[in-house]
Amino acid sequence: MNPSEHHIEVARTARYWTLGDVATAREVWFVLHGYKQLARRFLRRFEPIAEASRLIVAPEALSRFYAASTGGRHGASSIVGATWMTREDRQHEIRDHVRYLDRLADDVLGSWRSSGGGSGSGEGGENVVVLGFSQGVATATRWVVRGSVRPARLLLWGDFTPPDLDLERAREAFEGLEVVAVRGNDDPALSPRLAEEEAVRLHRAGIELRTVRYEGGHDIDAATLSALAGDPQVG
Repeated sequence: MNPSEHHIEVARTARYWTLGDVATAREVWFVLHGYKQLARRFLRRFEPIAEASRLIVAPEALSRFYAASTGGRHGASSIVGATWMTREDRQHEIRDHVRYLDRLADDVLGSWRSSGGGSGSGEGGENVVVLGFSQGVATATRWVVRGSVRPARLLLWGDFTPPDLDLERAREAFEGLEVVAVRGNDDPALSPRLAEEEAVRLHRAGIELRTVRYEGGHDIDAATLSALAGDPQVG
């Protein structure tokens, strides 16, 4: 007798961290961490652009695990990381994260608009930025394409757009949106072959990314981040 797969929906608690004050913020950044990272540690990389006029929101992926490679029992000193998804049951993982991020954005942006922030538009999109780093690139891209958030800018840092992305839907979602690929010249995660495949795939779909490059590897480069925050046209 073969086993049968089933699914049920359950309520759970998600965690996120912030830098800044919703009452004084004139723009909101949602920053999505990479594989093995936790939101609080990832948020430290954005301290160079933290200021009273900017609220930075770091949601944490729903799946956590002990990240140490050593064997034996884990305990209070063990390193913990989080992941947005794996190849297992991926469509439900994607849907759950889009729903989670939509709920988070509704809550944060609702509070922001109530406090007098935002652009006055329904979504506050004029002053909203979504940034995905590494594994967070795929989640950020899918969220903007599938979810309800409508940012002014989508910054894709250190990875490529997911190859299974619905390109027709993405072209519609990206209309009027500045999409920037931020890539280190020494980033080992950025395969030239995958870069070429992405360029061809997006070009055929009528999607063009602006690319900003920096001298560095697979990390958030502080100088590049500051330049992007201070001048959206950098690069």
